[in-house]
Amino acid sequence: MKKGYWVNVYRSISDESALKAYGALALPAIEAFGGRFLTRSTSQIQAQEAGLELRTVIVEFASYDDALAARKSEAYQKALQALGAGAERDVRIVEGA
Repeated sequence: MKKGYWVNVYRSISDESALKAYGALALPAIEAFGGRFLTRSTSQIQAQEAGLELRTVIVEFASYDDALAARKSEAYQKALQALGAGAERDVRIVEGA
């Protein structure tokens, strides 16, 4: 079975307290579905080609379906509510090779 990944790029963060509240709720919600953080980079980012050096978070799941289920879960939806408009993100859920 192919793994699933969340790729989250933070375009901007306007409310650090909302981001902190989101993180406190998101971590257990993600871990409940077996999510494992591969990176939570705020430094050591080198953009290539047309890329931008922005905070990037990559989470690995055992399967694409697990990645989707985690995103749709009630616990993660509460985390998103806590984040509100506190950050603008580019979020993708992808299947591994």
